[in-house]
Amino acid sequence: MAPKRVYLETFGCQMNELDSELVAGQLASLGYSFTTDSDQADIVLYNTCSVRERAEQKVWSRLGALKAEKAGRPGLVVGVLGCMAERDGTDLMKRMPVVDLMCGPAELDKLPALLDNAVRTRASFLADGPASADLRSARVSALQGSASRRSSTLAAAGDDLEMLDLARAVSPTDDDAKRSAYVRITRGCNKFCTYCVVPHTRGAEIHRPPEHIIDECKKLADAGVIEITLLGQTVNHYRFEHGAAVVVDGVTQPQKGRTYKGSHHRDAFAGANTTTFADLLRRIHDEVPAIQRLRFVTSYPRDFGDDVLEVIRDHPRLCRYLHVPAQSGSDRILKMMNRGYTIAEYDEFVARARSILDKPEIGRPLMLSGDVIVGFPTETEEDHQATKDMLVRSRCKNQFIFKYSPRPGTVAYDRIPDDIPDAVKRRRNNELLALQSEISDSISREQIGRRFEVLVEGVSRAEMKKRGADVKPGSGMVGITVGGRDPAAAATLELPDTDETVQLSGRTDTDLIVFFEVPSAKAKRMLGSIVEVEITSADRLALTGRTA
Repeated sequence: MAPKRVYLETFGCQMNELDSELVAGQLASLGYSFTTDSDQADIVLYNTCSVRERAEQKVWSRLGALKAEKAGRPGLVVGVLGCMAERDGTDLMKRMPVVDLMCGPAELDKLPALLDNAVRTRASFLADGPASADLRSARVSALQGSASRRSSTLAAAGDDLEMLDLARAVSPTDDDAKRSAYVRITRGCNKFCTYCVVPHTRGAEIHRPPEHIIDECKKLADAGVIEITLLGQTVNHYRFEHGAAVVVDGVTQPQKGRTYKGSHHRDAFAGANTTTFADLLRRIHDEVPAIQRLRFVTSYPRDFGDDVLEVIRDHPRLCRYLHVPAQSGSDRILKMMNRGYTIAEYDEFVARARSILDKPEIGRPLMLSGDVIVGFPTETEEDHQATKDMLVRSRCKNQFIFKYSPRPGTVAYDRIPDDIPDAVKRRRNNELLALQSEISDSISREQIGRRFEVLVEGVSRAEMKKRGADVKPGSGMVGITVGGRDPAAAATLELPDTDETVQLSGRTDTDLIVFFEVPSAKAKRMLGSIVEVEITSADRLALTGRTA
């Protein structure tokens, strides 16, 4: 069969971005090629997210648009991957007959077999005539089902998905290629927040063996990566018991996580035969020195121990940036959300983190970010005010603020009526956005005069627009095309080898966006490197500076 061109579009969080990267590497190793133009693709794959309504609506829109397109290209294979596939099951195919295959996030290792089946099935339909193919879907799927109720002895049966991570395609990077990468350390979640579908679509919490993680980091470092972000739904829950490890076919298997109870200040399950999250951070820092920045998301506030904070304090390449969502400032709403902590406990964590890590006087400030859900069922004006007060107290550099929308498959969707009018949600959302904007602006202006190490990620959107380039919506920066290569697989810019200035964009280790201008010829050499920038001005969204 002739090689097939794949268009792969990702929706949602960093976990989905990593899943797409792993899938792309897996398919490329099997001879598939990739295109950034869906019109040129033989296979269109959407890696979906069902946590936010907006991301989900985009997927439905894309699938709707493919109906007419597939009529003109009956050989086209369409696949839905990720959380929407797992949550909706085969009902999604009934709603959208254009879909040929579905694959849940815990079954992505099976995607090549599904694709081969779907492609061959479409080809057999075409043999009966285009009209026949237009009316028929391959209808192949790999869905986990009842993901939240998997057996605690899962590890003993082997974990095929772990092989997808271990087989990650890593190749040496060029000077102009990106220098950042994601590494998964846990999968799934045990928290069962009433608004969240993740435990049902990604399953119970699973922790990968530390040696697998460290080996992956080493491979990435050897390929030129200098910044790694460790990923997990509750990343600070990581804990691996070596005495309980199971080996299948020579491969140490991931372990199912246990519910955390006890100390808020130390890992309650630490021991001589246990690698805690703090231990893992220390080991990666010490054993992979080529990684100049190590960060992680997303953290759960109640179980964030001093051991982790102290490791960050004592190891200079660990980033002083923590993404720790509160979701609400009201104890009543937090209880309805089943978040498992009070706002006093969240405040205690923030104060503790700042006392240990926030050292702006030595050039090591701590930056926090979080998530807030507005208009959760029964939320009163008093609850809303409590959330405002929390924003002021926590003083995060940014908050991702979302209006509540009921998500099918969650406890809230089935049991808690969505009784807050949309107009009220919009007003409260806008009030929180305005308040957070003031806080962010204040924090940004405090950075004026300071010097930061900035990882250069690309040319700024403003620079691209000034030069008339087509910039994709939502992209914060773009790559620089050198010698015809396109490392960003997005909008790129061919820069002249002159002294003409160009605006670059990058990030500090505390996740602050920084813009600065350098000569065009110098910009080519800076992409993917870390440079020192002195901040000269600031606003709520970004810092502007000059190279020191």
